[in-house]
Amino acid sequence: MRFTVSSTALSNKLTALSRVINSKNALPILGDFLFEISGQTLTLTASDSENTMRTAIQLTDSDGDGRFAIGNHDLLEAVKGFSEQPITFDASIEQAIVKISYQNGLFSLPIENADEYPLAQSVNDSAYTITIPNTVLAENVNRSIFATAQDELRPVMNGIYFDLTPECLAIVASDGHKLVRNKLFSIHSDQPASFILPKKPANLLRNILGKDGGDVTIRFDERNAEINYGDGTVLCRLIEGRYPNYNSVIPQGNPNELRADRLSLLAALRRVQPFANGSSNLIRFHVENNTLQLDAEDYDFSKTATERMSCEYNGKPMSIGFKGSSFIEILSNFDSQEVIIQLADPSRAGLVLPSEQPENQDVLMLMMPMLIND
Repeated sequence: MRFTVSSTALSNKLTALSRVINSKNALPILGDFLFEISGQTLTLTASDSENTMRTAIQLTDSDGDGRFAIGNHDLLEAVKGFSEQPITFDASIEQAIVKISYQNGLFSLPIENADEYPLAQSVNDSAYTITIPNTVLAENVNRSIFATAQDELRPVMNGIYFDLTPECLAIVASDGHKLVRNKLFSIHSDQPASFILPKKPANLLRNILGKDGGDVTIRFDERNAEINYGDGTVLCRLIEGRYPNYNSVIPQGNPNELRADRLSLLAALRRVQPFANGSSNLIRFHVENNTLQLDAEDYDFSKTATERMSCEYNGKPMSIGFKGSSFIEILSNFDSQEVIIQLADPSRAGLVLPSEQPENQDVLMLMMPMLIND
């Protein structure tokens, strides 16, 4: 079995696929890439048994069909150092070896029988289907993933929740202290459905999506999802369980509204945060007369910091505490010039919204307050 492929195309695909493979695997063959040649198409697969990623490359030349598995580390290290050139693979299943020749040399690597490579779980025929623009999905995964939890006791909080309703598709993430809710009004269904996407496939998607146009098709059932994008597919096991009622924690009446330049507030928080207590990371927000004052203190180390900035504020004077690092994450995941912060009182959650919503979307982030000692 002999075929020729572009070195750059192969290196790019293998680099993306390598993120699926774990450093330690229950099955040794899961440390391999699966190569499948059919006609003039090479299909590459990587898996960790729960997540499988598959992508295709058009071959320059091929003399027959076949399948084999090859260790990921040595192959990846070898091909990513090549300049753009054709690489020819000459695989012998009987001798369990592949010879790989290029412009200035040749190397060989052992291969394994592809029949030992485990098959990915597929979704059933009654699966739900969502079609979403590539760039929109990339933006929403990027905007949400920082708010997911790492909670062994509540695994449902460790992923991104996709909630398809008659009104919209809501994409939600929360760790119990902060929450992100994105509504996509262009996607809806009379038949409600939902799934929880684990963090690993979400990270895989954020690395590969958004680079081109087109649509992504997501098919999902109770256990698995199949996500088709461009020339690739991600198949993954979903997190099972009931996601909390996220709408119930979003306050409906926060009358005190603050509008501020996002980058200025972000810079001020980054300057003040190092002076906050190391365990609580508490920063006090005091807003009054179109001035926002940020205070941080760590009396154990005799450190304090105060910074004031101008803002637009429509409400009563208020002091409220927020975790500095989490507020920095929230502001970093907006791209609007200004943000709107809606407050009720120091004991209720604050809402952070962009000054301008993306087209056909509604983006909202929530931050639980921290107790401050006056």
